[in-house]
Amino acid sequence: MSNVLETLQAALELDGALGAALGDWKTGMCLGSVGTDTPAFPLAHLEMAVAGNTEVIRAKMRVAKTLQFKDRIEDILITLNTQYHLIRLTAAIDGLFFYLAIDREKGNLALARFKLMQLEKNLLL
Repeated sequence: MSNVLETLQAALELDGALGAALGDWKTGMCLGSVGTDTPAFPLAHLEMAVAGNTEVIRAKMRVAKTLQFKDRIEDILITLNTQYHLIRLTAAIDGLFFYLAIDREKGNLALARFKLMQLEKNLLL
């Protein structure tokens, strides 16, 4: 039984979290999303963010392959003036990634990374 929405809801409980989604970077599909739906971060942006960040991940994977990285990419961070956008590639399920938007003043980036790492371990599709 899938627990995608429960997992995303747990991510949204982080201080400063604005929105969370689970995406498949191989297909560009959004598998689930939750958010605060505020003017600073409309809920409708999550599906577009997943689709757009799919291209970011694919580009980074091409670069990693070209450079023959030995390590696995864990995170990609996009820093805005007021927000962090964290892309966390799942280790347990190939092709999936978490997308988490955090208010910079209220959130804690290190804690967000740790929380997503924990949530990934219990993710069921």
